[in-house]
Amino acid sequence: MPIIELINASIFQNNKSVLENVNIEVAKGDFVFLIGRTGSGKSSLIKILYGDLPLEKGIGNVVGFNLLKISQRQIPFLRRKIGVVFQDFKLLSDRNIYDNLKFVLRATGWKNKDDIKNRINDVLKEVGLFEIEKKYPFELSGGEQQRTAIARALLNTPELIIADEPTGNLDPQTSNEIMGVFKRLHKQGMSVFMATHDYNMIVKFPGKIFKCDSGKVFEVIAKHDDNNKK
Repeated sequence: MPIIELINASIFQNNKSVLENVNIEVAKGDFVFLIGRTGSGKSSLIKILYGDLPLEKGIGNVVGFNLLKISQRQIPFLRRKIGVVFQDFKLLSDRNIYDNLKFVLRATGWKNKDDIKNRINDVLKEVGLFEIEKKYPFELSGGEQQRTAIARALLNTPELIIADEPTGNLDPQTSNEIMGVFKRLHKQGMSVFMATHDYNMIVKFPGKIFKCDSGKVFEVIAKHDDNNKK
């Protein structure tokens, strides 16, 4: 079964049709870009995938959950199998990085202090961050905050990473570094579904591409920069 499957799906927000007849299939291990202008429906589609918006029409399956039939009680279980990374990081400003990550683990059922500490250390190493656990978000650069957000998304060993404009607030060099983290995770077998308007990223980091335009979603073929496939 695909890790993401939308068939003739229509997406509504505030009772207004945003996208119609959406057909997307993402296999386990794929790296997929979702592109389109601001307001084209990218974020609405992303929200459907992690249960923030209900799917009201069509067929939708994500990491084994039926989006048309999913209940509010099931949504936390869906989200444990998905790691979500946002443009604005969404770190808790009133606590340090260790406590930011511990909060997520506690909320998803982790209880043993040693297990929590080891898992936090593992995900921070995974994204190339060391010795920042006691720092607060405001003490980190934008790139470090986004790496922390990626680490947070990895805490429960998700089947799928969904990223909504993860480089939108970053300078070009930092964006490249963050994309490098995603590509490394992909090479390790992680499935990635990323919304972006940064077309330079798409050229440098090959993947399947879907585009939102005029209320529709369609697959596009892009030319890639072969010098950046490392």
